[in-house]
Amino acid sequence: MADIVDSKTRSRMMSGIKGKNTKPEMLVRRHLHRKGLRFRLHRKDLPGKPDLIFPGRMIALFVHGCFWHRHEGCPKATTPSTNSRFWEKKFSGNVSRDKRVKDELEQLGWKVLVIWECQLSTEKLDELADVIMKRAADK
Repeated sequence: MADIVDSKTRSRMMSGIKGKNTKPEMLVRRHLHRKGLRFRLHRKDLPGKPDLIFPGRMIALFVHGCFWHRHEGCPKATTPSTNSRFWEKKFSGNVSRDKRVKDELEQLGWKVLVIWECQLSTEKLDELADVIMKRAADK
């Protein structure tokens, strides 16, 4: 199946995809802030520059897009039919990097949490807030 837009348009569309301050990330940040949780953003001195960090709790949180980070079993984790070798390499690299970053953070003593784009319901965000708050009680 051919792409429905020309390569110039596709390139412009792809370059507009943000790596931080995405809509899902902003939704998570607003929800957790309303719950009274305070955090730091995108710390460059940590592997992978986690989306949110809770330094006192030693928690690093990533807000992953299901498409880009390949959420297993999620209908949003589709693979484009054109240029499949490129996409397979891209997705494989993303998944490998995510695992490496998680391992590095855990070796540094951080608890790594991931919330997927498809999990951004109020119920799931409340569960996430509870996990983060419980970590403070455990310390």
